[in-house]
Amino acid sequence: MSASLRRKLSEWLTAYIFLAPWIFIFSIFVVFSIGWAFYLSFTDYNLFSPPKWVGLSQYIRVLRDKEFYQYALPNTLKYVAIVVPTQTVLSLIIAFALDQKIRLRRFFRTAFYVPSVTSSVVISLIFIWLFSKIGIVNQIFNMKVDWLNNPTYALPTIMMVNIWSTIGTMMLIFLAALQDIPVALYEAAEVDGANRFQIFRYVTVPALRPAIFFVVTMGVIGCFQVFDQIYVMTAGGPLGATTTIAYLIYKWAFGSTNIRMGLAAAVSFILALMILVVVLIQRRFIESREE
Repeated sequence: MSASLRRKLSEWLTAYIFLAPWIFIFSIFVVFSIGWAFYLSFTDYNLFSPPKWVGLSQYIRVLRDKEFYQYALPNTLKYVAIVVPTQTVLSLIIAFALDQKIRLRRFFRTAFYVPSVTSSVVISLIFIWLFSKIGIVNQIFNMKVDWLNNPTYALPTIMMVNIWSTIGTMMLIFLAALQDIPVALYEAAEVDGANRFQIFRYVTVPALRPAIFFVVTMGVIGCFQVFDQIYVMTAGGPLGATTTIAYLIYKWAFGSTNIRMGLAAAVSFILALMILVVVLIQRRFIESREE
């Protein structure tokens, strides 16, 4: 064996020795877990008896289940359709404002970002107190609305909490992207006689397409998987008004006396497929617009 071949073999072994712990953890907790969940999605399994193969009937049962198509699916789609555009637009506007030379700019950047690094459970508990029947919101507006126990207001309230707590992270992403835009582009637009709105529309927004794609993708994934605020603030109620697909997965797998692990696994892969389809569609849309 030549010296160069021995050196390459030694480097290869050294690299994989260092990678071995990560490969082991990734294989067990990601690859095996996903594969096992995919197998369970075709079985009737309740944790207390061996899985019983039933094939695609589990997916058919999910699609025919009233709790899925009447509550979880429409609530999740409504949540994504409202929260993602709203938080994207607001975070872009805030980032653009804080990219200007204004007083206390650093303070406002920190203030907007703080909710993003605060525990979502803590935020949810605070908003439970704020929107309770005797909470500050009702006292300020002289109202007696039980926001989180009213089917009309419960989901919009949680949407507002999510938007408020996530725009800080997205603002930071947009802020970094804004500062990466070459000044020469703005100078060229000004020389051509473009006003501020035209510069924002035809220079800033096109230059932010990669950041917009990233922010929208993260927002879509997060909104499809929303669980913690739902669980803490309303537990899927009232009357299923805040039941989402992610909460339904938890409810069927762990949260009820009738454990249906196979159905929960099937819903998980339906949710993953929905996220994949939406991300691919919006990627195709953004790429086509960029071309």
